[in-house]
Amino acid sequence: MAEYIYLLSKDAVIIKPPKKSSMLLRMVVLMFAMTFGVYICTICLQQISGLSKVNIKDIQVINEPSNTADRGLSHVPKLHYPNPESFSREECVDNPVRYFAIVSTQRSGSGWFETLLNSHVNVSSNGEIFSVLDRRRNVSAIVGTLDRVYNLDWFSSASKNECSAAVGFKWMLNQGVMEHHEEIVEYLNRRDVSVIFLFRRNLLRRMVSLLANSYDKYAKLLNGTHKSHVHTTEEAETLSKYKPIVNSTLLISDLRQAEILVAKALEYYNTTRHMVVYYEDLVNNSKKLEEVQEFMRLPVMELRSRQVKIHKGPLSELIKNWEDVNKTLYGTEYENYLRADY
Repeated sequence: MAEYIYLLSKDAVIIKPPKKSSMLLRMVVLMFAMTFGVYICTICLQQISGLSKVNIKDIQVINEPSNTADRGLSHVPKLHYPNPESFSREECVDNPVRYFAIVSTQRSGSGWFETLLNSHVNVSSNGEIFSVLDRRRNVSAIVGTLDRVYNLDWFSSASKNECSAAVGFKWMLNQGVMEHHEEIVEYLNRRDVSVIFLFRRNLLRRMVSLLANSYDKYAKLLNGTHKSHVHTTEEAETLSKYKPIVNSTLLISDLRQAEILVAKALEYYNTTRHMVVYYEDLVNNSKKLEEVQEFMRLPVMELRSRQVKIHKGPLSELIKNWEDVNKTLYGTEYENYLRADY
C-alpha cells in the first residue's frame, strides 16, 4: 500500500496513511453500525409486538365473552320496573318484574304448563296472545303487542297486575315465531326476556291429540261445546272415546317435518337466554317444575293445575288404525313412539 512521507526537519519524519484508506475504513464502520442498529430495532419490535398480542387476547377473553355463553342458563335476567299506562302499580312500584315467553307447538302441554305457572302467586302468563292474526301481521304489530305485555298493559284472567314478579305469555311456532325470528331474537335479547321452550318427545302422541282436537272443533262432543282442555274426569273420558285415523302413508314424513321445525326453532333462538323443557319430563319428574322456577328466578312453590289429561294409556287403544301405524313405524327411528311413555 502506498504511503506519503513528509520531511519536516532534519530529525522529524511523519508518515500519514493515504486518504483513500481512511475513507474506506469509515465506510466499513458506518455499515457495521447501521446493520447492528437495524438488528437491535428488529428484536425490540418483535418483543413489543408479542406483548401487544398477548394483551389484546387477554382483553378479548375477559371482556368480550361469546353471546351464546353469556346468555345461557347462568345468565341472570335483568330486573325491570315497568310503568304501565293503564293503571298504577301503587305499593308495588318498586317491586321488580322479570319477562318470559313460553315457546311451543299446539297440543304439547302448553295450556297445562301455563296453568301450573299461573298458580304461582307471583306469575302472570297471559295465554296464546298471538292466536289473533292482526297481532302478528307484521313485525311492527308483534313488537307493539310485546310492549303491551311487558309494560303490564295487557289484561287477561291471569293478570296479577300490580305485584307480578314475572310476566309473559305462550307463543306457538306457527304464529310468526319462525317467519320473523331475526327481529324477535333482537327484541328478546334487548328486553332480556327469558324463553322456555316446551315440546313433546313423543310426536305420535302429539299427532293423536291434534287429530282428536281438530275433530272435536266440529263434532263438539261435550254437549255441543268444543273444549281443548277439560277439568273433570267425565269430560276427559267423553273426548277420549274418539279414536282418530292416522295417515300411515305420510306418517314418517309428518314426524320428520315436526322434528325439523323444532330443530330450526332451537337454532334460530340459540342466542337467547332459554331452557328446553319436555312435556314427558314434567309429567314424570316433579323436580322439573322447580328447575323452571329457578330458571325464572322465582321463589319455588308447589304448582297446581285443575286440568285433566284426556288421552291416557297405550297408543294401541287411542288410534283406530293402530295396526297400520305399528307396521309403518316398527323398525324405523320412530319405533320408540309406539311404546307408552307415561
